[in-house]
Amino acid sequence: LRNANLRHHIEQFAFQKHSNERAIKKVIMSSKWSNPDNNGSTKGLKLVIIGGVAGGASCAARARRLDETAEILLLQSGPDVSFASCGMPYFIGGEITDRNQMSVQTPGSLRARLNIDVRVNTRVTKINTETKTITAIDETDPTSSKTLTATYDHLVIAVGAEPMKPPIPGIDRPGLFALRNLQDMDAIVEWIEKIPDECTTCHG
Repeated sequence: LRNANLRHHIEQFAFQKHSNERAIKKVIMSSKWSNPDNNGSTKGLKLVIIGGVAGGASCAARARRLDETAEILLLQSGPDVSFASCGMPYFIGGEITDRNQMSVQTPGSLRARLNIDVRVNTRVTKINTETKTITAIDETDPTSSKTLTATYDHLVIAVGAEPMKPPIPGIDRPGLFALRNLQDMDAIVEWIEKIPDECTTCHG
């Protein structure tokens, strides 16, 4: 009975998965997705994705597989895209020793393999839904007045969550960390490596 139930759930999952894929393909091939130019021919839509880790990178890859003509712009705050967030505790614990294994994709690989325009260290500061434009700044040069402005036909926001630091005394003292990205991971590893192997406690 257990195997029969398991098989039933697998079949249901497979049916739903293929149904969803057919629905996505139908939308992409419809007039809502395509973007006719002045000559009446169809060109790819402009898809802007804010957030380039798990959700954003997966969305960009899936959109490219379903439409080779789409213009896909992926904007990521921070230097890394599509990294193995679930593997960070294992790297901190020493089970994963090669940091390069934490990067599932890089901006270069996404450009080369899927023709996706990836902009890292880029923070979106404004979204205008009426004109369908976004405005972003370069995080590596916060004093610069230069901004990036891009138009879109469709916009995906996949920025994820941010750890909340409760306003309690000592919350910012050294040795307290939040783990959200590879930079947080590196900071924790660096802190651990500075901890002495031996510790003596005196009391009296």
